[in-house]
Amino acid sequence: MNARLSKLLHFVAGDAQADRVVPPTGYTARLTVFAAASMAFLAVFALALSLATGRLADRWGEALAKSSTIRISAPADQMDAQVLAVTEVLATTPGVKEARPLSQDEQRALLEPWFGPDLPLDQLPIPRLVEVIEDEEGIDAEGLKARLAGEAPGAVLDDHARWREPLVRAANRLRQLGFVAIVLIAALAAVVITLAASAALSANEQVIRVLRLVGARDNYIARAFVRRYTLRALSGAIVGTLLGSLAVFLLPPAGDQASFLTGLGFKGWQWLWPLAIPPLAALVAFLATGQAAKTVLQEKR
Repeated sequence: MNARLSKLLHFVAGDAQADRVVPPTGYTARLTVFAAASMAFLAVFALALSLATGRLADRWGEALAKSSTIRISAPADQMDAQVLAVTEVLATTPGVKEARPLSQDEQRALLEPWFGPDLPLDQLPIPRLVEVIEDEEGIDAEGLKARLAGEAPGAVLDDHARWREPLVRAANRLRQLGFVAIVLIAALAAVVITLAASAALSANEQVIRVLRLVGARDNYIARAFVRRYTLRALSGAIVGTLLGSLAVFLLPPAGDQASFLTGLGFKGWQWLWPLAIPPLAALVAFLATGQAAKTVLQEKR
């Protein structure tokens, strides 16, 4: 453990002689820092998107899984009797926490976005709706449908499964795409950093030859490039992560009528997730620069 810590400290502190091999400034240095900052900024938003869609899937699943609706279609003179029969069935159904018929005002509010505020419910053959709230154990949907068919033939149970499943599946798919985006961002950062390191190695070919003449090994030269580019990527990623987190923090907050866009962001302990982006960027740069240095130095022999 102490040996590993010593190596890490030596890697961070560096070697003044070896650091002279790597140009401290130039377009490759600026490109590495800019690429790392940009990728970290985008990774923050991809992470926020993935976590937000996860919360959305959970919210949709919980909101619709424990609620059902019974639709009652019957002639006007039989409607009250059908509603009464349904409420009696629900009163003796295991798993029903609460059941109540919706009032005309509530049904009008549900239909208002499609038909306007002046819908004459008393003049139209619109089914009555009974809202069913389930307890933790839930109801036996098939058994309830059978009882309704026998005691209230005009009643149809809708357990929201056909609405819930596609929504939850779509949200979960979007969450997966968010993680795929993070992987692609990391891969693109690796490509850019590899190109920058390769260009810097090629530009310093004469210096590398002199170092070899005085006995420097390729591992010594490669470590200098790996260290410098890893630290550049880390510093750029820190800046990009801070800017991305600030941009997410400044998004409109989610209120009671929370939508997907207003809910985009981090909640509670999820704000710790962006802290993993700079170390991940440093790891990507470490691996990419190490492979680039190994390849270029073998070609320059």
